[in-house]
Amino acid sequence: MHIEPGVVDGAKIVLSYATAAGALGLGLKMAVDTVRRDGGIAALAMRSTVTTALVFSFFQVLPHHAVGVSEVHLILGSTLLLMFGAGPAAIGLALGLLIQGVFFAPFDLPQYGMNVTTLLVPLWAIGAVARRIVPARTAYVDVTYKQALALSTTYQGGIVAWVAFWALYGQGFGADNLAAVGSFGIAYMSVVLIEPLIDLAVLAAAKSFDKASRGPLFARRLHQAA
Repeated sequence: MHIEPGVVDGAKIVLSYATAAGALGLGLKMAVDTVRRDGGIAALAMRSTVTTALVFSFFQVLPHHAVGVSEVHLILGSTLLLMFGAGPAAIGLALGLLIQGVFFAPFDLPQYGMNVTTLLVPLWAIGAVARRIVPARTAYVDVTYKQALALSTTYQGGIVAWVAFWALYGQGFGADNLAAVGSFGIAYMSVVLIEPLIDLAVLAAAKSFDKASRGPLFARRLHQAA
């Protein structure tokens, strides 16, 4: 979901600063909620360290391909939320993206505001969806494929929507740009078929290794009802 350099440039890029401020504000709210409700500052710090390392690995190590106006990555946003909570997931996405840009892809740094918006706003959305579709009496290790698919679809759909917005905002509605946006959307939504299976596999492992996956390193909701 890295926006390609030049898709949005000049004065238009100023809008990304505003959206990034809003997205980071949502991330801060999610982090504060974690501190208040799920383990305090120490737990947030531990989980955020893990999620940052994971996100960096997702971007830098896992296969990714440029398609149309952006790149297709396996980000696993719903997996991070289910395992570690929304606050640590938000911090991990923001910092992992920043570290990858600073040390390995400085050409992506001008697009950081767009990219962090594209990651964090859908994360906030799946947190809201999870509260609606996963009953309070259900621990996350017991989510169904249908629920995991809904979360993944929300997250990946949000990413595609934001990438499309940036591309159309930056380059307009010409046929070539629309084709590039469409090819990216088709390629990226294929991730929806994979991510729920990864979610369920990771959650099944957490359930099997119950003792190892409890404690401050993981979200309380992973094993406990709300």
